[in-house]
Amino acid sequence: MTARIGVITFPGSLDDGDAQRAIRLAGAEPVALWHGSHDLDGVDALVLPGGFSYGDYLRAGAIAALAPIMTEVKDAAGRGMPVLGICNGFQMLVEAHLLPGGLIRNAHQQFIRRDQRLRVENASTAWTSEFEIGQEITIPLKNADGGYICSAETLARIEGDGLVAFRYLGVNPNGSLDDIAGITNPAGNVVGLMPHPEHAVEPGFGPDTRAAMRSGVDGLAFFTSAIAALSAAAA
Repeated sequence: MTARIGVITFPGSLDDGDAQRAIRLAGAEPVALWHGSHDLDGVDALVLPGGFSYGDYLRAGAIAALAPIMTEVKDAAGRGMPVLGICNGFQMLVEAHLLPGGLIRNAHQQFIRRDQRLRVENASTAWTSEFEIGQEITIPLKNADGGYICSAETLARIEGDGLVAFRYLGVNPNGSLDDIAGITNPAGNVVGLMPHPEHAVEPGFGPDTRAAMRSGVDGLAFFTSAIAALSAAAA
């Protein structure tokens, strides 16, 4: 049976269509969901996409974290459903307390867009199982509020428990603590990161590689990892 992965659109979402396309390319069925609904339409996994939900008023992701559908997202995450938050979606996950810490304005106070090198730190989550620990990947990054912060106690726990999923390599683009680009919850079903894997899923449209310009497809493994996790759970 084909996995069905929902993508939630909020007012101001920009990358919901790209996330749906990435899911389709990975071999699953994308399902469009609406922020004002309480219906997850029977999906097997969820993606909270990038953008500027509610204009980033108050704090990025703060209002979206209170949207009606987030009640269902929290319940589903608590039951073990795979949930991926990308950029603004990551901001929603921390604001909804599904992941620890917070995200603030980039240290240089400017919007940044670059193809960013990352190191995979945790390859045992629902969204990273097709990577290897220590693997270097390149994923597009575009944000203004991507600086990851948390208390010293929380940082020690995140590092000690292996909850850092991805770390920036080469340059820390936004001043995140410990070069953290993405984290996971202890169960491994909820993952959030600032870079955009949905923009690196098809040759000709991704980051440059040594093989060819725009040929990078490192982002595809996020979505195939989720499909594999769902298949394993169903077996």
